Amino acid sequence: MANRGYALAALVLVLDQISKYWVLEVLHLPTIGGIDVWPFFRLTFVGNVGVSMGLLAADNDLSRWLLTAVTAGIALAVALWLRREKHPVDVAALGLVLGGAIGNILDRVRFGYVVDFLHFFWQQYSFWVFNLADAAITLGVILLLGRAILAKPGPQHTP
Repeated sequence: MANRGYALAALVLVLDQISKYWVLEVLHLPTIGGIDVWPFFRLTFVGNVGVSMGLLAADNDLSRWLLTAVTAGIALAVALWLRREKHPVDVAALGLVLGGAIGNILDRVRFGYVVDFLHFFWQQYSFWVFNLADAAITLGVILLLGRAILAKPGPQHTP
């Protein structure tokens, strides 16, 4: 069962890195800044030195490598959890989280920041700029939380 999760992680990683290559090397988004796609969606380059939504900015080499090490440790923990997981929804969720985490770790190692470019907005309301790895991580966490909330408790064992 874990092999399916690792395969999903590899797929997420490949799609994430292809999309970032496309944004950086084909569209040259850092140079042009942004491309309007729809009235509510734009490709906008952001080099995110922090974690989700730019929190905990790692704006120097020490904090960058510390953040990279912490996220790599979390990814390792997720990979080990995935090895033991049997429920198919949890396997998929952990695969999504693992693939997304590795994609963002690779960005930090290569560029010193995470490449974000998907920007949704509505009128004056602007939502965070993110990438496919972030979307995979978010979906994986939602699946894990949903299963945890909706899971029926097992029989109680008394000593």
